[in-house]
Amino acid sequence: MALENGLRKALKNDEFVLNYQPQVSLHTGEIVGVEALLRWNTTETGMLSPNQFIPVAEESGLIIPIGEWVIKTACIQGKTWHDNGQSDLKIAVNLSPVQFLHDNLVGTVINALKTSGFNPNYLELEITEGVAFTNAEAAIKKMQAIRELGVRISIDDFGTGYSSLMYLKSFPINTLKIPKPFNQDIMRSQKDKALVETIIYLGHSLGLSVIAEGIESNEQLRFLK
Repeated sequence: MALENGLRKALKNDEFVLNYQPQVSLHTGEIVGVEALLRWNTTETGMLSPNQFIPVAEESGLIIPIGEWVIKTACIQGKTWHDNGQSDLKIAVNLSPVQFLHDNLVGTVINALKTSGFNPNYLELEITEGVAFTNAEAAIKKMQAIRELGVRISIDDFGTGYSSLMYLKSFPINTLKIPKPFNQDIMRSQKDKALVETIIYLGHSLGLSVIAEGIESNEQLRFLK
């Protein structure tokens, strides 16, 4: 209850901040996009990461207004970067399952784009594999509505949930993201190497972009390149 009350105050007092994690092209070495990461700068204990408060935000329904703030703020920042010369920079925003399934998601995205003036072709919404496949038919309709706005869609944590290749070919998505646990041991585990190689091949064969998360060594970088 204290955490929920704190989240309500955080919305009123503008205590949320976004950090931006770079996405780098392995072909050019240039930053081609950023992923917006939500943080809560509490007055009592300082900065909190999402896993410390998102579950309560989802249970209480506060994830909806928080998610609206994230999309709007990320679009405003993206527009600023574009206006300052970084006109090809893509902004990726994670969607909570509760947020993705909410009836007003498309309206929220439309409002954020109109308010910020950000080009929808450079906004990418990330949904987890679990929510995409739980009710695939409904997810496809929601994705199609988002894609009609010009907004891109990526599947996050691909391979960690309940993947269905039958549905994957029907999803109107642009990107597959290889989760960090798969990439951490690619230099030690032949199985992880095989999984990562397979996801890359699958993504490219379907005409999708592929992003590998959590690359922390030159050896990982060389292997993935």
